[in-house]
Amino acid sequence: MSSERTDIPSWLTQSQDYHPQPDRDAFLTKSALAVSSVLSRLRLDDGAETRLSPSAPVKIVFCLTCIVMVSLSRNYLFVLVMLAGVLLRAIALPKHALSRVAGTAAGAAGLALALMLPASLLGQPQSALTMAGKAFVSTGLAMEMALTTPASQLTGALRTFGVPNLVILTIDLALRSIVRLGEVALEALDALTLRSVGKNHQKQASIGGVGGVVLVKAGEAAQATHDAMRCRGFEGDYDVTSRQRFRAVDWAWIILLALLVALFVYLQGLI
Repeated sequence: MSSERTDIPSWLTQSQDYHPQPDRDAFLTKSALAVSSVLSRLRLDDGAETRLSPSAPVKIVFCLTCIVMVSLSRNYLFVLVMLAGVLLRAIALPKHALSRVAGTAAGAAGLALALMLPASLLGQPQSALTMAGKAFVSTGLAMEMALTTPASQLTGALRTFGVPNLVILTIDLALRSIVRLGEVALEALDALTLRSVGKNHQKQASIGGVGGVVLVKAGEAAQATHDAMRCRGFEGDYDVTSRQRFRAVDWAWIILLALLVALFVYLQGLI
């Protein structure tokens, strides 16, 4: 048996000391932060109730009625009364929820001021202040309702108002799918960041690949949901197991809403 000598190529014996050029990943970082920011606003476990919180149907009716009255009010005293109520409710919120309510409401008020700037320049600054106050109160009411009510209870409350089952099912699946697909986009951006070595001037072109991954995952999730619904014999009826029942605190909030409506009618001079 003859043994043959194999020579190792010279390029294998050379030491490789590779130092990639430094590169900035600001585009990928900003994209990941943007997706994370959207997901933080769509968290399904953000709602937290207290013992004095009404049920979801009462809360929705209370919030929408107050927003309509604030929008239609011609007496700014009613807006100030509602502003005091919004601020009192905001004090009891957790720190992160309070910051979100304050930031969103302040942004809406600032946008209203910017839109009403021509009226201020023409000698009607009270119009800008009125619109800013109404925008702050309305946005604060909506944010407080969203942050103190779990998403499952909000969709369950729609069944109380006679919303079709298909609409509730679509909203429920959309909320969960958006969060899941956002997590997939974050994972794809993290993988792209880890595999990006050296200077790369075409990072923006890779966003199409991330979108393709999200699209494929969306198709797989849709097919899996369809198969699961067929296996469970789904026939289009979306039953809400946890029906909202009226409690004593709900009647207290209904009485408070009636008092606010009476105050609105009185301040508008309708009686």
